[in-house]
Amino acid sequence: MSHIACVDLFCGAGGLTHGLILEGVPVVAGIDVDEACRYPFEANNRARFIKKDVTNVTPAELRKLYGDAEVRILAGCAPCQPFSTYSQRYDTLTSPRWPLLYQFARLVKSVRPDIVTMENVPLVEKHAVFDDFVATLQRLGYKVWRDVVDCTQYGLPQTRRRMVILASAIGSIELISPTHKKPLAVKDAIGNLSPIEAGSAHDDDALHASSKLSDLNMERIRASRPGGTWRDWPKHLIAECHRRETGHTYPGVYGRMTWDDPAPTITTQFYGFGNGRFGHPEQDRAISLREGAILQGFPRRYAFVSDGDPVHFKALGRMIGNAVPVTLGKIIGRSIVRHLGTEATTEGGTADDSRKPLVA
Repeated sequence: MSHIACVDLFCGAGGLTHGLILEGVPVVAGIDVDEACRYPFEANNRARFIKKDVTNVTPAELRKLYGDAEVRILAGCAPCQPFSTYSQRYDTLTSPRWPLLYQFARLVKSVRPDIVTMENVPLVEKHAVFDDFVATLQRLGYKVWRDVVDCTQYGLPQTRRRMVILASAIGSIELISPTHKKPLAVKDAIGNLSPIEAGSAHDDDALHASSKLSDLNMERIRASRPGGTWRDWPKHLIAECHRRETGHTYPGVYGRMTWDDPAPTITTQFYGFGNGRFGHPEQDRAISLREGAILQGFPRRYAFVSDGDPVHFKALGRMIGNAVPVTLGKIIGRSIVRHLGTEATTEGGTADDSRKPLVA
């Protein structure tokens, strides 16, 4: 498929890129402002990482990356914090991240890639910037499919729902049907990893590391049962803020996962026991960085730092939690491959109706 080239905007550590590549969609480059993402992106994907604000990417630069590819794909996930439930309590209209989806649209308008795909949090569809993005695609002649995807239906062991857009200038396109009737559980994903203690790391994998627990939080996790809440604890362990009436709406913090269910949504702070239901189902610790990455669909040996480099929980937690799940990237890639193999000849193209099937 050398005649196909994809560029991944806001590529991060490479979750979307890795999924696309695993399904046979060549990614030539990823663009992101975070230099820390360079190593994991390039080390695992053999694609070029470009440290640049998408606002400053020119159409000419993008065309150069595509080279002479017959089919050009533009993919990406604009930072989703402005669209999250938490951020709705603040004035996100002035956030510098809001215009990033408009920058995505700017590049689409100028370069006219054959296929465009974007994913974000479900709440993005409630904002005008999302409607404008979809309207731009439709105005340019793209056939647009959009829906909120339950990732557990595609084999991600995590209750993560994402808005996905697939748009094609070749013809009608849609995401493939769900692949799993029964969700994968936490035990399916991380049940066979070696046990570690809070504040320690496994000798053979520096990323299989768990954050430290204070004496109080060690008492709390020992008093926690899988799937339970802090309401199960003895009163002296309950935080003062949770004793107040306003704290009763946050039962999910300081919780253990359960072996037999998917994990909760992995956030950028999943490595902290008090930040959500991120306690290990049976070991007295929060899940490790590696476990969080696996629950995001990353292969077990996906390298996030080079050998010998320090492991910084905050930076790696942000990188892993912000990533597009590799599993979702695979499903998007599989949908594109299927589309190119079956739709290219039946729907015709906007520039050349004599296109041949692009995938055998």
